[in-house]
Amino acid sequence: MRFLYLDIDTLRADHLGCYGYHRDTSPTIDHLAAAGIRFEHCHASDTPCLPSRSALITGRFGIHNGAIDHGGLRAELLPDGEGRGFQSGLAETSWAARMRAVGMHTVTVSSFAERHSAFHWYAGFNEVHNVGGVGYERADEVTAVALDWLRRNGTRPDWFLHVHMWDPHTPYRTPESFGNPFADAPLPGWLTEAVRAEHWTLPGAHSAQEVLGYGPEPAADSLPRQPQQIASMGDMRRMVDGYDCGVRYADMHIAMVLGELSRLGILDDTAIMVSGDHGETLGELGIYGDHQTADELTTRVPVILRWPGLDGVPPVQPGLHYQIDVAATILELLGATVPESWDGAGFASALRSGRPAGRDHLVLSQAAWCVQRAVRWEDWLYIRTYHDAYHGFPDTMLFDVANDPHEQHDVAAQRPDLVALAEARLQRWREAMLSASPDGLDPIDTVLAQGGGFHARVDLDAYLQRLRATGRAGWAERYEATSRVAV
Repeated sequence: MRFLYLDIDTLRADHLGCYGYHRDTSPTIDHLAAAGIRFEHCHASDTPCLPSRSALITGRFGIHNGAIDHGGLRAELLPDGEGRGFQSGLAETSWAARMRAVGMHTVTVSSFAERHSAFHWYAGFNEVHNVGGVGYERADEVTAVALDWLRRNGTRPDWFLHVHMWDPHTPYRTPESFGNPFADAPLPGWLTEAVRAEHWTLPGAHSAQEVLGYGPEPAADSLPRQPQQIASMGDMRRMVDGYDCGVRYADMHIAMVLGELSRLGILDDTAIMVSGDHGETLGELGIYGDHQTADELTTRVPVILRWPGLDGVPPVQPGLHYQIDVAATILELLGATVPESWDGAGFASALRSGRPAGRDHLVLSQAAWCVQRAVRWEDWLYIRTYHDAYHGFPDTMLFDVANDPHEQHDVAAQRPDLVALAEARLQRWREAMLSASPDGLDPIDTVLAQGGGFHARVDLDAYLQRLRATGRAGWAERYEATSRVAV
């Protein structure tokens, strides 16, 4: 079996046509979805980048593998300890290693490991191709490497090829020559001037007054698609168009990769998956172009799977899944063993038989910006905030994501029954996870002891001065004496 994983960084499900988006961002991905299976409610267990792909390669939640932050003590996997052999356990249990064990030649085309010093990503890969842009390369540079590999190796019988494109990630850098296919397309309807004006008053990195961090980023002035602030609806359009052009540019290069499979005569019998490491907020919760929370838009990932011979399967899978459940299912479809250490649970038998599959609820974690855990079930998303990364979030939030997909109305005060249900589920999950933890410790506690997520450990005095200078003195007063850590 040949298996191609097209990994689009920072890819929102709801900005793809096959998930209902009104803009034509993804014709190639939509075509794959029409011929395959679309997973409606799949979430990364741990976000953002380093925690998400660490969970994917290990098959384990961050509370078990330890890597939940982008720096500090919890940006590394937990060591094997005294029981480590000549090779680490991950050499046998990683996602790629399990494919390799059944005869797959495993290849990754990605700069992710270098960007985040997450070199455990390489565990189990026969070949590693670092494109060299540390995450700032464009799809044309990535595709050139992938196409070269396919021309030399594509017709060999058994391989796993991971191709990672970064284009929807800020700063937006799709070449100007690509144009703007969305210049005349309406914005998402919820993004109004009233929303923009409200967001202008909010604090925090990647808020409307500082889209690329905690203040101006001079290097971004040379990027015409990337606004520094959302000071007008024109800036709002520039922001959304910049993201959508990144998606469309990646989609165009996916078409080139599939075209090469067709030229080699192997397209129809190659399994293909499209997904990403996490989603993105484009104004939700007052955050623009980043992935700082454990909310629906950040944790939800698209998953499109086209698998030869998997016939009669309903084309839309509505159940709740972790992305590592899909990874486990891929192993089962390949005839590989899912390691006992994995938290990901495969559902290949249900998929083959057409039976419904999915979890009752999910627990989702974020600790690189905000420190949060969320519970996702039915139409609901509960978020518990332990450190708000200076965004002004309350300790508990509850959203009806079916009817309020952009999380504009926190109904925690109106539904204490659902808040209590979610808190009980979160507590039971934590206790169960810690009972099976290698060290019995919750890595979130370590992150909080360091002062919050890596990206929130900033010169707070300097940011408070900026808040005062930009009409947000009330927020500066709120954060004057506390970093909003709540244990």
